Amino acid sequence: MFQLLPALSLLSTSVYRDTPGYVDPADNGGASLAYLLSPTYPPGQREPLNIIISGKSDPAVLEDQINNGGLKNYFLSLNFSTNCFSAKDVTAVQVANLGDGNGDRNQTEVMRYNFGNADNGACTEVIDGGNHFRYWRQNGSDANTGAVFIASSYEFPLDKSHDIVPNGYNLGRDYIVGNITKSTVPTLDLTQDGARYSGATSYGGYTYNTTINYVSGLLSNTSIGINHNATVEIPGVTNAVDGLVAVFEVSITGRPDGTTASPANSRSMSASATTSGGSEDGTPTTYAPSLAFMYTITGMILTIALGQQGW
Repeated sequence: MFQLLPALSLLSTSVYRDTPGYVDPADNGGASLAYLLSPTYPPGQREPLNIIISGKSDPAVLEDQINNGGLKNYFLSLNFSTNCFSAKDVTAVQVANLGDGNGDRNQTEVMRYNFGNADNGACTEVIDGGNHFRYWRQNGSDANTGAVFIASSYEFPLDKSHDIVPNGYNLGRDYIVGNITKSTVPTLDLTQDGARYSGATSYGGYTYNTTINYVSGLLSNTSIGINHNATVEIPGVTNAVDGLVAVFEVSITGRPDGTTASPANSRSMSASATTSGGSEDGTPTTYAPSLAFMYTITGMILTIALGQQGW
């Protein structure tokens, strides 16, 4: 006699291929908001997860690595690099519960706009401010979609303690979309879901096509409880969060000669040994590549000297 296994144990990423490619974190006790481990004023303020890379994207893109056209390479195609000299984010760690059964998880990584300089342009963003984001992967046993949830925002320079600029959460999201589409997204006119965009980016011999669909219902249109809300909200114009999430579906349309497409749903759950990522318990862990001694020392100095600024 066969024993019927619980349906949950049979779930895999393939189950979600006919859905939006993600599960609303609120459906299982989570939220599309991250909270900070460092104190906020008032206490308990949160930041929006305002971009999702759908689990319906190319399986290679959903692997958290730089090799084989993976997630880190896709981020580089958007001109985002890992933290300056791979310095570890020690004071501004954020935590999210994606409702996937993993509970509260620390951010996997901080990515910073590199101004076209993949090697150390992230250091320019640390000093001068600009766009940056944190991300998490929805891969727990309760919702193993493979989707990547991103908290993006546009920040002031270091000498202004990296506060978020007015409308900076919505602009951080839309500047990324604009960079993909080579167009200007009318942030203040995005009053409802359904806006659609598409564009192509490339890096390391890989070309990516990204289709973007703005959806509502995951976030509230509000300033209440949002970090930096006193300065991010533009009174009478827009709340700190406009309630919209940009959902990306990414396909690889070009590859270097001699490489092949990944089989569907053959994702690796672990990060590459040459990238930075989260450990199994969600604690950020740096897997540092072999760098020159000067870079290592510089990264240590930046971690200590700049960490107090909440970067």
